[in-house]
Amino acid sequence: MSWEPELEELRRREEFAEQLGGPEKVERQHFFGKMTIRERIDAVADPTSFHEIGKTAGVAEYDDEGNLVHLTPSNFVFGTARIDGRPLMLSGDDFTVRGGSADATIPEKRHTAEGIALELRLPHVRLVDGMGGGGSVKTIEMAGRTYIPEVRGWETIVGHLAVAPSVALALGSVAGIGAARVATAHYSVIVRDTAQMMIAGPALVEQASLGDHGKEELGHADIHTANGAIDDVVDSEAEAFERAKQFLSYLPTNVDEHAPRTEPTDDVNRREESLLSIIPREPRRVYKMRKIIDGVFDEDSFFEIGKRWGRSVITGLARLNGYPVAVFAEDGYVYGGAWTADSCRKLVRLLDLASTFNLPVVHLEDCPGFLIGKDSEESATIRYGSQALAALGQLSTPFACVVVRKAFGVAGAANNKPGVHSFRYAWPSGDWGSLPIEGGIEVAYKQDLADSDDPEALLEDITERLNRVRSPHRSAEFFEIQEIIDPRDTRPLLCEWVELVQRSIPVGPASFTYRP
Repeated sequence: MSWEPELEELRRREEFAEQLGGPEKVERQHFFGKMTIRERIDAVADPTSFHEIGKTAGVAEYDDEGNLVHLTPSNFVFGTARIDGRPLMLSGDDFTVRGGSADATIPEKRHTAEGIALELRLPHVRLVDGMGGGGSVKTIEMAGRTYIPEVRGWETIVGHLAVAPSVALALGSVAGIGAARVATAHYSVIVRDTAQMMIAGPALVEQASLGDHGKEELGHADIHTANGAIDDVVDSEAEAFERAKQFLSYLPTNVDEHAPRTEPTDDVNRREESLLSIIPREPRRVYKMRKIIDGVFDEDSFFEIGKRWGRSVITGLARLNGYPVAVFAEDGYVYGGAWTADSCRKLVRLLDLASTFNLPVVHLEDCPGFLIGKDSEESATIRYGSQALAALGQLSTPFACVVVRKAFGVAGAANNKPGVHSFRYAWPSGDWGSLPIEGGIEVAYKQDLADSDDPEALLEDITERLNRVRSPHRSAEFFEIQEIIDPRDTRPLLCEWVELVQRSIPVGPASFTYRP
């Protein structure tokens, strides 16, 4: 006796599952420039590594004798896989079956995918292409009842953020809970033009008397990468998959491990000659901070996150002698590098990521303080700035700062992690204080200038006197800055620092849960 007949039926059911929503729906997916879910899985996972779970779940049709006629698969596909040899959970929506709507999904499949990722402490890559929520209005008639909204299983998704890396790729029209699944990740990417993200689609927006807006107008990549709802935008699905792989390469499989070190390919003693003259002597002249980043960290290792929002602060991941680190630096081309509400929000995300996955943090500082003015007050900059400084204080990993130019005001205090003896260096171009001299003289010497017969001459004299004592060497005399260094020594010193701190880097869960 053999079980071959039953195995033959299994193979037949699997063949139905592999047909997805049928040839016409597959062709339509390709017409709009999108891959199918199975093509996406093949593109992102290591060859032959994907092990699907629940492949034959779906809606079956039988004849009068009880023989299977057809099987429409669930529109959610998931399983374990490997990326660059490392294990993870891989899941995605099948837009060819009812447009990825929950009408056609089996909720338990999604809950199981999230649950396995949490319990096995695996990274999770979500390929999102649909709503994935409670279904459409048609669900009312199909179910014979309405339902009160719940986010059942959401505690698993949120809990996973504190355990292992999660990446969400918006690969099509994403709305409702689908949009929340994209936002509730450590790193998110959207494909320009073929993907959109919305709280609700055009029909619901128009019904609510909020205007006639198309999907692109509501959810285009330019909107959500400028407001921070999504981290980055790419031009193709292949590029999205590559970004996901790059991001994961900097992080451990879970919080109980250290981030993987890559084989060093860059000389730790490399001294970038251009750093000696990159900072202009004229304080109002700008320079390109990303050139400093390239000169300091391992060659081609900087992975910028959130480039299109909170742009006065640059954030990302990089490597020093092969060790992954988190990096932030001010960009003088945007508000002179002043911290805005959005840049503070972005910085909190980076610091929380570093705390969660045990990454040392490096700050290349040129901070004139918080952005000031009416718009800054209306956007609650001080609230979000305080959160950023609190996140720095809560940071559970080693921190080092190199003051390359300005460090002024409350935001400028981010050159040091409160309560910790962190490494702090300064270039000879360092300039700091409670506020810049250029903006504070008129306030501090207001009465003297008002009483003077020649206020312009007096102002010039005061400025000259103050400039004589603003040298960073004066601060070093009082040990207010630990070291003034040759800019060309920055990379060797940081490479030495990252080696020193390795044994002090903790593993295990952070003292607080990562906040999406």
